Amino acid sequence: MDELPLQNIRLNDPFWSPRLEVNASRAIFHQWRQLEASGCIDNFRIAAGEKVGLRQGWFFADSDAYKWLEAAARVVKAEPPLSVIGGSEAAPNNTQNKLAALMDDFIGLLGRAQQADGYLFTYNQVHFPGTRWVNLQIEHELYCHGHLIEAGVSHFQATGRTDLLAIARWAADRIVADFMEAGPDRTSGHEEVEIALLRLHQVSGQAVYLEMARRFLERRGRSPHFALSLLGQNFSAGARGKKVLQERAAYRAAHPEQAEFKLPEGNFAKKPFAVDLRWNLNALSGRYFQQHAPIRRQDTAEGHSVRFGYLETALAMLYRTRPDPGLLPALEAAWQNMVTRRMYVTGGIGSLPALEGFGTDYELDPEYAYAETCAALAGMFWNWEMALISGQAKYSDLFEWQLYNAAGVGMSLSGENYLYNNPLASRGGVTRKAWYAVPCCPSNLSRTWAGLGKYTYSTAAGALWIHQYIGSQVTFSHGPCAGLAIRSGLPWEGKVQVALELDTPAEFSLYLRLPSWAGQSRVTVNGQPIPIGPLPIEEAEPTASGYDPRRACFLPIRREWHPGDCLELDFELPIRLRRAHPKVRGHAGKAAVSRGPLVYCLESVDNPGVDIFTCRLEPASLQVESAPDLLNGCQVLRGRTVEGQHLVLIPYALWGNRGESQMTVWIRTT
Repeated sequence: MDELPLQNIRLNDPFWSPRLEVNASRAIFHQWRQLEASGCIDNFRIAAGEKVGLRQGWFFADSDAYKWLEAAARVVKAEPPLSVIGGSEAAPNNTQNKLAALMDDFIGLLGRAQQADGYLFTYNQVHFPGTRWVNLQIEHELYCHGHLIEAGVSHFQATGRTDLLAIARWAADRIVADFMEAGPDRTSGHEEVEIALLRLHQVSGQAVYLEMARRFLERRGRSPHFALSLLGQNFSAGARGKKVLQERAAYRAAHPEQAEFKLPEGNFAKKPFAVDLRWNLNALSGRYFQQHAPIRRQDTAEGHSVRFGYLETALAMLYRTRPDPGLLPALEAAWQNMVTRRMYVTGGIGSLPALEGFGTDYELDPEYAYAETCAALAGMFWNWEMALISGQAKYSDLFEWQLYNAAGVGMSLSGENYLYNNPLASRGGVTRKAWYAVPCCPSNLSRTWAGLGKYTYSTAAGALWIHQYIGSQVTFSHGPCAGLAIRSGLPWEGKVQVALELDTPAEFSLYLRLPSWAGQSRVTVNGQPIPIGPLPIEEAEPTASGYDPRRACFLPIRREWHPGDCLELDFELPIRLRRAHPKVRGHAGKAAVSRGPLVYCLESVDNPGVDIFTCRLEPASLQVESAPDLLNGCQVLRGRTVEGQHLVLIPYALWGNRGESQMTVWIRTT
């Protein structure tokens, strides 16, 4: 199955287009201002010798600028200029011209900062000249180069230009020269470069990048003395970090007139007992870095959840590029383990703060939940690749669930405030912030939102798949169908229309996803009902969270299609109470409420005088209601407690948009 070029897809959706507009016209510029104010962009100017100053941020700060650059490239190429809202194109303005100028200036700066042999990592170039590829498990050199390469690929795909791609390829060639024949200890501690090299292979056709990615993946879990090596790298990284802090202190003492950029305090994360000890054990065992076993024996969700998601994405990309029967069983088993035992009802992953990763089976406390925004995005990337491999609806279903909930919660309605960790219950201390000391999530969200169209459709010989019901128009470069258009009422209403564009009659198969969250589904073609008989639905162990994407399936319709044919889908959107598995502690007598693809929650600002953590919901009282003046016109669920108190539930993704508050997804029902 093949994905479509992003430029072939234009989104026109009542729900998503306004959010993409905010991303393109506000969030992207807010992020640039923060990157400038925090010194991230100046780091490249210092490395290029164009500015004298103090390098700022973590050793991996370069990656945040690269993700912004990738988002900017996708936004600038968007057709029409920003988005389509309400069926009419946004009025042309100079927003894209301004963004294009910022992007082009930054690309020029990267070219000047890059060393003659392709290396580009400001932490070493500024603080440790002549030093490279040290402390690979900790200091993120390869991770940063990976995001540079991804930015180059996306910029080329969006614009057809090769200036940033040339920088990316030069960096990739440096990696190939230095790592192709290296040993099993020469892998990245934070997976990402593997995805980048595979994407570079896709656009360049150069087998050397595919082989480098394969070798990086195959080396994982094969270092015989990983724990000792990690301890040595940790000592080295600590000594280097101490030197950097001393340099900063000396610089500030010599330049008291230069104001330091002040970052807000990080969000509160409630921590379970002995979590720091667990982090140490997890790291030394290799699980934190997915280094505990060779890739074909990694069949459970382990370690840092973003790293895990990126590794699985790369493995799925490798399998799709060069099928290897030994890879797929581990991919499927790890996905099954994650979904059934280690994933929250929102689709969020990562149950332990400090570790920022997975706990044990069924360890899913809602207050401890870390569920990092980037982890949700990593899960979406992985699910997309698995959908392309298998054509199975469960992967597209989980992609959608994470899109609307676990990832959707990460950006505020204004586009200028973000959540890093995403608990499912908060008694205070978790608020949206304009920026973070580790600002990986904002630009990661923006690049994903700007490329959202690519995840809606796929093709194969004589067949088209609709993975996501997002209002859009798509053109096909080849095949029996010239294009199609979707009009969607989701997530608020279940009516979807699909209009086919054909020049002449053609026979092919159209695959329609019947979501796991839907009640009864009805499908018609030109007003005539399509029978939905017994469909194959995977039966397996119940999930820990109560959400099960394996209940989704594709409905194939094969027929001779004619110009002007129109399909209509009508999905019932029942209000569902989702119950956790009995092995999940602390959830007895509680339920999570969902409707359609949305998980709902109680937020204290909507429920004054109610203790949202102890009140008991009367399930039969729940009703859906439009709220045009609330949170950009969302739909809420109104109900009452068994004692008669009124309750208002809002979509989980929208909580925290009105200042600090308390919130819970799991609500008592008995």
